[in-house]
Amino acid sequence: MAKMSAAMGHNAEMASLGPRNPGIDLLRGLSILLVVLHHIGLRIPLKRGVLEAYVPEWVLGAINYNGYESVFVFFVISGFLITGNALHRWGGLDRVDTKAFYARRFARIAPCLFALLLVLSALHLLGVHDYVIRREGQTLPRALLAALGLHLNWYEGHFGYLPGNWDVLWSLSIEEMFYLGFPIVCLLTRRTWVLALALLVLALSLPWTHAALAYNEVWQEKAYLPGMAAIATGVLGALIAQRWQPEKPWTVRVWIEVGSLGLAAIYFIEQWLWPVLHDACLLLLTVSVMCLLIGLQWRQATGAWRPWRGLNWLRSFGRLSYEIYLSHMFVVFAVLRVFQMSGADMKWGVLWYVPTVPLCWLLGEWVARWISLPCERWLRTRLLKLSAAPTSDTPGVTIGEKA
Repeated sequence: MAKMSAAMGHNAEMASLGPRNPGIDLLRGLSILLVVLHHIGLRIPLKRGVLEAYVPEWVLGAINYNGYESVFVFFVISGFLITGNALHRWGGLDRVDTKAFYARRFARIAPCLFALLLVLSALHLLGVHDYVIRREGQTLPRALLAALGLHLNWYEGHFGYLPGNWDVLWSLSIEEMFYLGFPIVCLLTRRTWVLALALLVLALSLPWTHAALAYNEVWQEKAYLPGMAAIATGVLGALIAQRWQPEKPWTVRVWIEVGSLGLAAIYFIEQWLWPVLHDACLLLLTVSVMCLLIGLQWRQATGAWRPWRGLNWLRSFGRLSYEIYLSHMFVVFAVLRVFQMSGADMKWGVLWYVPTVPLCWLLGEWVARWISLPCERWLRTRLLKLSAAPTSDTPGVTIGEKA
């Protein structure tokens, strides 16, 4: 009976929020794939392999070195989806139930995060290579405090990079710090136009806040304000998608095509755009993703879109993006060690990408099935009862919300 009740709650919310948006899942799948390829490419770069003679260097660079940009894509998607779901649940951002909002965020984030920190702590204490915190000024207790206190990005900015599996948590610190204040700001501003104006200022500040931090390369990459500006852009996109509905089908195509072109420009020719736009390249990225998301949301609403099944594998990466994001470095490090111990030639490094990508998916699927989703359902049911809100089992956001 308990399982039946949970399933009914899950189905009810799924119906209210609508089906997953395959276009957004595809965008998220592409982004998490580029993050994985980035972390492989830093260690086994394609430009030093056999493909160098056949593929232009800028294409190989696009494959290997767009991980940071892809995290900003995730920031925009997160703001868009969480805001859209809040609008569906409560009818307006000025009516957000803060307790229910925090309950959903905690239930989605905590299980995987706690499991990751437990495993990383054990590996550090066992002295396993690639997992030991060694830098001066860094300790295991302090790293745990930074991860749980949502300031691991600040910690790395002051003391340098942590080992790879720890380092991925910098974006989570920015994202969840934003959402700690988001519902409170929504309730305090009350009027949507006031909130939208504040979000617009924050979104447009991205080039300046990013450029102002050039004195510290690590902190520039991981600072709060640039990441929050990207999330704010996603929130604005969700408000636009709800308030205006296109009257002509070609309007939807224009939004999707403009967003896709801007995203492709950053992924493929940013090296030529940067001398002209400098840090505004990131603003071009976030605004392009916002336009693309708005168009995809409108297209979903028409019900006329039939996604190509040949890309379902990439959409599955999108559905598991949070789990893959937190766990993929275990696979990357394991494959790297085998690569090094085997004495493999860097020329044929591309062959090692072949097992790494599906293994990252398999580990993400395992984490979702046995840790993330069951723990989220259990936590959400109990936390929402405490907050006197309706229970549900629908997965939350963060590199992984229902689209």
